[in-house]
Amino acid sequence: MRVLAKGTLRAFWEKKQFKDSEQPLKAWYKVISDRSWADPHEIIGYFKDADQVGNGRIVFNVCGNRYRLIVAFRYDIQIGYIRFLGTHKQYDKIEDIKNI
Repeated sequence: MRVLAKGTLRAFWEKKQFKDSEQPLKAWYKVISDRSWADPHEIIGYFKDADQVGNGRIVFNVCGNRYRLIVAFRYDIQIGYIRFLGTHKQYDKIEDIKNI
């Protein structure tokens, strides 16, 4: 699976206040990008704390739920689009997760 764009992850973990997210995000990226995924059930089966939120999106808990990562997946072309990465508080303010 190709993830667009790793730079989004890097920009997040390079911020001083989010430095603790670097290793978990790198680990997440490696797992997602090293495999082909047939459907959301495979991803959620691997990432037990991930949830499907609709419209091809999965939300991942990062750093013990301190941060949230929303990725829109296209399984037919094996691409994941990062749609959101932020704190749990920022995530709670999203009005329409399915269309972010």
